[in-house]
Amino acid sequence: MKWYMKKDTELWLQYADENLKSAEILLDSGLYNPSLQNSQQAVEKYLKAVLIENASGLTRTHSIRELSGLLLDLGVCLAMTDDDIDLLDSIYLPSKYPAFSVLPKFIPDQSVCRHCFEIAGKVRQDVLDAIS
Repeated sequence: MKWYMKKDTELWLQYADENLKSAEILLDSGLYNPSLQNSQQAVEKYLKAVLIENASGLTRTHSIRELSGLLLDLGVCLAMTDDDIDLLDSIYLPSKYPAFSVLPKFIPDQSVCRHCFEIAGKVRQDVLDAIS
């Protein structure tokens, strides 16, 4: 018996994959802030894809911690550490809005961007395993 995922799930995964690929291209180009933003967005969309596939519906949040908690409630475990989640959650606002009140406690560099890109890649694999 062949298994098919929901069309909405496929679309969320496609968008997440595009964010992940964009993060890599931007990282390789030395464009660190948008690379971080795309890594965070990829993770967010991968997690939402699992929620959609499991009929939990779309949760309107950008919080990786909140989304991963919802997945944990469904029995979906991810390889992200608490530090990984905190890092990804620290990216969303500062990468979009360069206001002094929301700047991160670090300046994006190649090392941070590479780490976030690797987290997103691991989340992608965890999500694909959970959905299949």
